Amino acid sequence: MFGGDTLYELRCSLQLAETEREGGFAPHVSPFTAVNDLGHLLGRAGFNTLTVDTDEIQVNYPGMFELMEDLQEMYRNDDGSVPATYQIYYMIGWKYHDSQARPAERGSATVSFGDLGKISNLMSQEKKSQ
Repeated sequence: MFGGDTLYELRCSLQLAETEREGGFAPHVSPFTAVNDLGHLLGRAGFNTLTVDTDEIQVNYPGMFELMEDLQEMYRNDDGSVPATYQIYYMIGWKYHDSQARPAERGSATVSFGDLGKISNLMSQEKKSQ
C-alpha cells in the first residue's frame, strides 16, 4: 500500500500555492497511512510475528504546464523533469496454529549475543593448536 510520504512534492506544492492565493489550504490528496499505524492494525487483528517494511521510489515525470509550475520551481531536476516520490509499505503477519512451534519467550536466551563475537577467537586459537 502507499505510505505516508507518497507524493509529498505534489502535496507540498499544492498547499503552498493555495496558501499564497487563498490564505489557507484544503487537502486535495487523501491522507496516507503512517508506517507505525500498520503494525498496530495488524496486532489488533490478531496477527503476531509482524514485519512492516518500506521502500521509497522516486519517479521523474516531464513538467505539466501551468499546473506544475509551482512544483517545478520547488523540486525541478537539472534535466527539467519533476520528481514524484512513492513510499510503499509491505506488511507480513502470522497467526500461530496449534501445530506450529512457538518462539522462545523474550529474555529466555542462555547465550549472550556479546559472546558470539568470541567464537571466531576460539576457533582461530583452536586451529593454531592443531
